[in-house]
Amino acid sequence: MIQIEVWSDIVCPWCYIGKRRLEAALASFQGEVSIEWRSFQLDPSTPSGDPRTIGESLAARKGLSAAQVQGMFAHVTGIAAQEGLTYHFERARTANTLDAHRLLHFAKVHGRQGEVKEKLMHAYFTDGADIGDHATLAGLAGAAGLDEVAAKQALADGSFAEDVEADIAQARAYGISGVPFFVFNQRIGVSGAQPREVFEQALRQSSLTVLQAPGDAASGTCTDDSCAI
Repeated sequence: MIQIEVWSDIVCPWCYIGKRRLEAALASFQGEVSIEWRSFQLDPSTPSGDPRTIGESLAARKGLSAAQVQGMFAHVTGIAAQEGLTYHFERARTANTLDAHRLLHFAKVHGRQGEVKEKLMHAYFTDGADIGDHATLAGLAGAAGLDEVAAKQALADGSFAEDVEADIAQARAYGISGVPFFVFNQRIGVSGAQPREVFEQALRQSSLTVLQAPGDAASGTCTDDSCAI
């Protein structure tokens, strides 16, 4: 069994692309694999209910012009299309992702984390849904086969906030400063939305290598496409 942990944020366009490329690699892999979606917030300071479009938010945070932002969106939209994804940045709404990550941990407990992850990213990038809204999040959980009422209750009572923070703390311990970041068997790291071939190589290495215990793994931050962490 190969365990893959993926640190990503729902509002990260490269994370959705990386997800598709990993899935493409897994389609031709014969071994048994489990995937766990770990929490990471690119901008935890984003206020809830921010009325700005993501273009306006990005321009303000990065000091970019509207034309520069649109150029970036067009570039990543084209790459996403090559992976079968449809991005509508003109619909995407600025949102704090803490509650969406809490929902992913709720989904993990009930065995539907992968389904909810896909629903969240599609809702954000394609449908323009407000993923900071509890009713929207609960509806997505229901669409993924979970109890919508229970999901809404978990969101309302603050459940799983500690799990989100634990994921973020583990990312810091690994030296992860950007996402997506993929960890295979707590030993091999792949940074970024790399081509499918890079993920295929990581899967082969993970299946053939006698792995060290987590405490014995080499420490540090990845400086190339695939490395020990």
